[in-house]
Amino acid sequence: MSADILRDLSLLWSLFHVLILFSLLYRSKYSRKKTFFLTVLFMGPLIVLTLTGVIFLGVEEMGRLFVFSCTLPSLIFFYKISQDNKWRFLFTFCLSDTASLWIIIVTNLLDYYAGGVQCILMLVGRLVMFPLTEWFVVRYLRKPYLELRDSVSRYWKVFAAMSALYYVLLVVVANYPVIITKRQQEMPVLILILILMPLTYATIFVSLYQQLMIYRRSQAELIWKEQKRQMEEQLENQQKLRRIRHDLKAHTITLSGLLAADKIEEAQSYMWNMVYEMDEMKQICANPYLNSVFSHFVQKFAELETELKLDLKIGDEELPFMELCQILSNGLENALDASRELCPDKRSVSVQMCYSREYLIIRVKNGCKGSLNVKRGELPATTKEGTGHGFGLTTIKEAAAKLEGEMICYTSAGSFVLDVMVRVQEYFNSGKAVKRK
Repeated sequence: MSADILRDLSLLWSLFHVLILFSLLYRSKYSRKKTFFLTVLFMGPLIVLTLTGVIFLGVEEMGRLFVFSCTLPSLIFFYKISQDNKWRFLFTFCLSDTASLWIIIVTNLLDYYAGGVQCILMLVGRLVMFPLTEWFVVRYLRKPYLELRDSVSRYWKVFAAMSALYYVLLVVVANYPVIITKRQQEMPVLILILILMPLTYATIFVSLYQQLMIYRRSQAELIWKEQKRQMEEQLENQQKLRRIRHDLKAHTITLSGLLAADKIEEAQSYMWNMVYEMDEMKQICANPYLNSVFSHFVQKFAELETELKLDLKIGDEELPFMELCQILSNGLENALDASRELCPDKRSVSVQMCYSREYLIIRVKNGCKGSLNVKRGELPATTKEGTGHGFGLTTIKEAAAKLEGEMICYTSAGSFVLDVMVRVQEYFNSGKAVKRK
């Protein structure tokens, strides 16, 4: 087999695996099937065009034209179908392209300095290094990277600019004004860049991971505060109930005395005061923990002159209250934030809870700004800037995942809808809870 054939096979293998590496970290706004179809439809001819250019123009000339013939068109295409914002997307794109270019340059240099191998070492190197890199991404990088992308909102512009600069730097040093193997005096510069690049990306990921740890700590603190507030409210309600039971005899004696003295108006006033005091502890939900959450937000929405409509088809059965309180508290807090930004006549908030076989279905629905557009499957950025949604959604998603469930949010007809489905039958059967009669 001639060196040209081996070279073309290694290039085809490289271009194919650039797409695989990118797809491991990329998130499209379309379904997998549609994304795959669009990618094949667009990138297939682009790859064929690149291989044709290598055959007729040569590797050196296509190396100089590759940015314009392949990189920029694919950048525009994937950005158009990307779910992520421009800086997160640009970093992901440049990360996968720079890693692939790093492998291509290293295997080129290994083959060149081996001397007389005629592209065999180049092909073997790429056959090994691309799958090895993809295994490393799947095994160690993909999950934390996706979590970082959803959780960290800062520094993406800086990281994207840095990764784009590295890509351009590698292309320029390796190919301009001529291929690097014809400029041996500049080879140390390229080698230093090849060493420095992985170290820089390692620094970026350490910084992002530190941001993730800060985010997790802040979420854990919010959860702890919410649990503490719920426990305190429940304790306060229990204390009020004990006090009312203790005072019930005295209330009865007082009312009897007022009625015996024919003081009807005083007796009615006394009765209304008793009713008002008991209304403060009105039971919204049979579950004491969820009742505490609903009581808190009913009061909050009442202060905002907004009715919180509740349709709760659950009983007093024990449930995984920690995760459910996280889901409801964060969902209602988002609804409260969104309602504050609306005119009073536009405010509407409702919560529905019901069972579907072994699943508990929760829907939180509230009015939102017309400018907010969230499609099914999307997760708004975890920031309060400009949207009123997104903060706490990652916590809700994690809480649902703990209960073998999932979360979906979207906008529809001027409303933001949060749907959560969690598996509770396994919770009952695991011995963690015993259903009450």
